[in-house]
Amino acid sequence: MMALSFVIYHLAFSSACYRADSPTPDGWIPTEEQMDSISFYTTHHYSQNFNFIVVSDSLSLIVQDPAEAVGGLPVDTIAVQKSDRIVVADIVMLRTDTVDSVWVQVARDEETIGWAHESYLLNGVAPDNLVSRFIDFFSNTHLLIMLGVVVVGLALFIVQRLYRRHSPIVHFRDIGSFYPTLLALLISVAAVVYSSIQLLSPESWRHYYYHPSLNPLALPLHLAIFLGLVWIIIIVGLATLSDVYRKLSTGQAILYLIGLAAVCSVDYVVFSVLTLYYVGYPLLLVYMVFALWRYFRYSRPRYLCGNCGQPLRSKGICPNCGADNI
Repeated sequence: MMALSFVIYHLAFSSACYRADSPTPDGWIPTEEQMDSISFYTTHHYSQNFNFIVVSDSLSLIVQDPAEAVGGLPVDTIAVQKSDRIVVADIVMLRTDTVDSVWVQVARDEETIGWAHESYLLNGVAPDNLVSRFIDFFSNTHLLIMLGVVVVGLALFIVQRLYRRHSPIVHFRDIGSFYPTLLALLISVAAVVYSSIQLLSPESWRHYYYHPSLNPLALPLHLAIFLGLVWIIIIVGLATLSDVYRKLSTGQAILYLIGLAAVCSVDYVVFSVLTLYYVGYPLLLVYMVFALWRYFRYSRPRYLCGNCGQPLRSKGICPNCGADNI
């Protein structure tokens, strides 16, 4: 009797505690189509209902089913123009297509809807947000190289002109503020980090390109470091503006800021391009040593005026109040 009671109790307890395992925590069992959609999103970083904006002059879309185009049947096309906003309506995989097995259906409106190869489509569109467009511009290596030649030439001309006029300029005849030197160094470091992400972790950068965020805390560590540097550059840039106008007259401040912008532009272009070839890393260390040595050796104020407290690089007449500091 006791044995029978034990068996009944054991069966009841086991039945009450039994729960079938589910593939997901909430019990949702995805279909094969949903699994394909998740897999596609993971590798391609976009899916249905994703918004693009056309950046090429125009894009041709096939009206008929893409299988007809792959089979060599005649098809009609429609075009979307530059700056048109389109949405992904459907995605299909055609394994028999030797050009590109991924076909994407996009729609501008109810009347303008059609198919295109993914490779063709992505070359002519960008995610429909300002951050992605900004990234698109600064990620173009060929543009960077061409822009670099122009920027370096213009910057050298500006720096040379300022140097001949004995105007203050960062690294060479600085104003006794560390903010300009810090800004130039931060831009150089950010350029190296930016190119390193593209070089060493291109898929994470590609995902960020499609789904950008301005919150560093919502990103992986390497992306958070880069975005944090961008925010710090903005803050230091504002502090630089304030300090430059406090130390110089309006005319001199404008000339100094032009020279600073030229130096920072060269830093960005040079380190962005050379890091892609691994030269940027040792060059950054050399540049940091040079910039800090120039500031602490020649630009940092070592004295204070005994009359007004103005920082002075050397003893003598104070440019602020005219007092003689012996």
